[in-house]
Amino acid sequence: MLVDHFPPAGLRLTTPRLELRLPSPEELAELADLAAGGVHDPDASPFLVRWTDAPPAEAARSVIHYHWRQLGAWTAREWSLDLTVFRDGVVAGQQSLAARDLGITRQVRTTSWLGRRHQGQGVGTEMRAAVLHLAFAGLGAEEALSGALEHNVASLAVSRKLGYEPDGRRRHALDGRMVVEHRFRLSRDAWERHRTVPVQIDGLEPCLPLMGLDAPPAAAGSTWRAKT
Repeated sequence: MLVDHFPPAGLRLTTPRLELRLPSPEELAELADLAAGGVHDPDASPFLVRWTDAPPAEAARSVIHYHWRQLGAWTAREWSLDLTVFRDGVVAGQQSLAARDLGITRQVRTTSWLGRRHQGQGVGTEMRAAVLHLAFAGLGAEEALSGALEHNVASLAVSRKLGYEPDGRRRHALDGRMVVEHRFRLSRDAWERHRTVPVQIDGLEPCLPLMGLDAPPAAAGSTWRAKT
């Protein structure tokens, strides 16, 4: 089976509304179709790489190429886990968790996108909370990084809600004009204080060597329940 040769194929995160995992070929095609249908207002792209500006068929194909390219480039030293987000069994978007030299730096970074019909309903917060639980509880990370262009109000709001602190700004030239990226950093202590989403991790331990880790922290694989 594929999972015997590439354990991340069996990794699964579950929250009250969502499931996050690597997609089958057919599900990857659904993810590409979702991207082709649009993920943002035409005049307000949240991306520095303007892949969504391409015609729908090209945008869809770029999702597939990117997914395959990231898996093909995977090493224990540097990897990107690009999980498809399922909401009630329906493909809703993509949530990525990436790291370089994780066993040394204990640092991860996240990126994501969400189909337009799933936006504005708390899904973005829940899916990022899922990978943050994977990072801190499952992989022993000490900090997580994120960033968003200043007009990407939804992403900025998710970062603040989950406890991230401002970590500087960076100017970029995009389409002949200047845009500002706001950077954020989430410490383990801040994550502990702000987490409210229960997350279940399954299939993690066989993945650890491929993520540059020797053994899981004590909390790996356990379910965390929100305090009531």
